[in-house]
Amino acid sequence: MIVVNPNPTSSPPREDVPPAGPSAFAAGSEHDDARRRAHAFRSGADRQFHGWAETYDRSLLNTFLFRPAYLALLEEIADWCGGEARSFRLLDIGCGTGSFAALVASADWPARITALDFVTSMCRKARDKAERVRPERPADVVNADSEHLPFADASFDLVTCSNSFHHYPHQDAVVAEMRRVLAPGGRLVLIDGFRDNAVGWFVFDVIIQRIEKNVHHAPWSLVRRLFEQAGFVNLRQRKINLLMPLLVTVGEAPTEAPHAGGTPA
Repeated sequence: MIVVNPNPTSSPPREDVPPAGPSAFAAGSEHDDARRRAHAFRSGADRQFHGWAETYDRSLLNTFLFRPAYLALLEEIADWCGGEARSFRLLDIGCGTGSFAALVASADWPARITALDFVTSMCRKARDKAERVRPERPADVVNADSEHLPFADASFDLVTCSNSFHHYPHQDAVVAEMRRVLAPGGRLVLIDGFRDNAVGWFVFDVIIQRIEKNVHHAPWSLVRRLFEQAGFVNLRQRKINLLMPLLVTVGEAPTEAPHAGGTPA
């Protein structure tokens, strides 16, 4: 089924209230600028992907960018399952046309899958694909904003997000929401462009930035800091892919007191 947020473009603003006093005007202007930038991020992504929905699955990016990310996500799920055929609740954020959700549904995992995207036309494609792949129990497809996930706390065991994080204007809020909806011991796997070497910088900060405009590929150190601030533990980071390098960041929702994670590969 597809669940549609009545108006994901008008989700509640963050509580960034300008201070009173002599600096209120300047702070208010900065606040307005931040809101305009956020609106530009969302509007640009919505227009771009609405027009791209029909040809999305035929894009060369599927071969060079999306497919390697999906394989890395599947590896992390297999590692988390530890060889056991246990059931789990999966949320895939920024699902696009639902290709990764379809891969999980095709695998031998008793997973309850929820796929979420901000763009309505992408959600329609994801719903159709889900019903074809596993008609007896298709994935739930939700049209909503990643900054305001419409789920209760601890609703999922696994959260995945690949190649969409750079479109989110408030990346700290998104990571915090991912942490909120994860059950204790749950795992977040986030994959996005790795822009911390010469190849990645040219691909993502020059070419992709010029094409997509209002995007931000966060450096590995910032992504790690966002995970730490949100309360994730057992952090791991690694780079995959050569011509279009990707950063894989993995964190877990703590079951007990937090402890230090590893270092990026």
